Amino acid sequence: MKIGFDNKEYLEAQTKAILDRVKKFDKKLYLEFGGKICYDYHAARVLPGYDANVKIDILRKLKDVEIIFCISAKDIEKGTIRADFGLTYESMTLKTIRDLQDFGLSVSSVIINRFADEVAAIKFKRYLENLGIKVYTQPEIQGYPADIKKIVSKEGYGRNPYIKTKRSIVVVTGAGPGSGKMSTCLSQLYHDNKKGLKSGYAKFETFPIWDLPIDHPVNVAYEASTANLGDKNMVDPFHLMNYNKVAVNYNRDIENFSVMKDIINNIVSKDNFVSSYKSPTDMCVSNTGVGIIDDRIVREASCQEIIRRYFRYKKDVLLGVEDPNAVEIMEKLMQQLDLKIDDRKVVKAARKAAEEAEKKGKGHKGIFCGAAVELPNGEIVTGKNSTLLHAESAAILNAVKKLANIPDNISLLPLNILENIGTLKKEVLDRKSESLNLEEALVALSISAASNPMAEVGVKMLKKLKDCEMHVTHLPSGGDEAGLIKLRMNVTTDAKLPFSLS
Repeated sequence: MKIGFDNKEYLEAQTKAILDRVKKFDKKLYLEFGGKICYDYHAARVLPGYDANVKIDILRKLKDVEIIFCISAKDIEKGTIRADFGLTYESMTLKTIRDLQDFGLSVSSVIINRFADEVAAIKFKRYLENLGIKVYTQPEIQGYPADIKKIVSKEGYGRNPYIKTKRSIVVVTGAGPGSGKMSTCLSQLYHDNKKGLKSGYAKFETFPIWDLPIDHPVNVAYEASTANLGDKNMVDPFHLMNYNKVAVNYNRDIENFSVMKDIINNIVSKDNFVSSYKSPTDMCVSNTGVGIIDDRIVREASCQEIIRRYFRYKKDVLLGVEDPNAVEIMEKLMQQLDLKIDDRKVVKAARKAAEEAEKKGKGHKGIFCGAAVELPNGEIVTGKNSTLLHAESAAILNAVKKLANIPDNISLLPLNILENIGTLKKEVLDRKSESLNLEEALVALSISAASNPMAEVGVKMLKKLKDCEMHVTHLPSGGDEAGLIKLRMNVTTDAKLPFSLS
């Protein structure tokens, strides 16, 4: 992979910036973490060289850190899904807690915000407590955020429980947007101030990159990633007015800044550094731009991410989980950068494979599917569906053969294994098709590796597919999608139904 980002330099700069901000306060900083605290694959895709877990490394270097995790009761009740992992917010909370434990970090408490005795939220609270996790609930404040007098009173933040923390840096993160991270931070400021403690608040944001142009592809890619939320990059007018300097921020922080500033000024005294923030950009501790060492590579990677997002929103609209407006926003963003679908090379190759399958199978009933994989060296390998394999399975097996220099006429999966699995699926599990999806094909490949040296080599090649580009012409089945997620490939789809409704 071509490197466009210096992870080490960013790690050092970001860590120093946070430590410098902590010194402004009485050894207590509530640091709101935007985006993903770990496994930030969006950042890794648009900034080649960025470690998806660099934030974990930052927390380790900071040392004196504890983590509060936020989730909204409304999201629990609605069953809101995190599309990047396909998990509900509850499952995402549990996954993140476990991931952090694996990294040697722990969540000191979970906050269920906007709580109004929702049944699902109560069940989730009980489950977390059974796991030994401290859980707090915070009600929704009526009149928030306009009624500042009520918010900054005993009837507002005063009703919230005080979350006892031991470390000087308290990272406040969440399951996703709207989890209540900011309100949790400000509520803590309120309680600390009542106790005479001059604690602070800041935001850790990776995107948008404030010191890059607003139309830079990496910033446009951030806007694309939040198109379903209606987020837009904007020049920070407060920063421009106070410093005569252009800085890029996003609409929600800019729109909420005046109200937020009023809330903060009603909480803390004028000698608290928080009161000196003159713009949303001031509040942020962000040094992402420092790590960019090759702008051309970052631009190219960001453009590819925008096209991927376009396909993802189209798929989600088909599934009924996304508003069609998100696709319209994406089309405008692509026009802004003069991007076309064909700029993603695997798209044309996958569609051609499907056409070839259809020509070959002319006269036969069924849906013809194609898949294409771009290997690390830029070579493209394709696959088609058949009575034995899904298109995804065929493409992946062809890809590992190419990587291992295994001739086309050598089969990685013996026919008897394919037939036995097919019999199990059709006659025992009562499936309509015996064709192997990717997850099944990967299991079959690992079984075959026990007696077939070529299959053993093929299994070892699977790791090389990580971060490779792939496109399929149809909506992947659950088994195909699960296999692709595990291989960590960048997959897009035309989302055509792999079956006929007629």
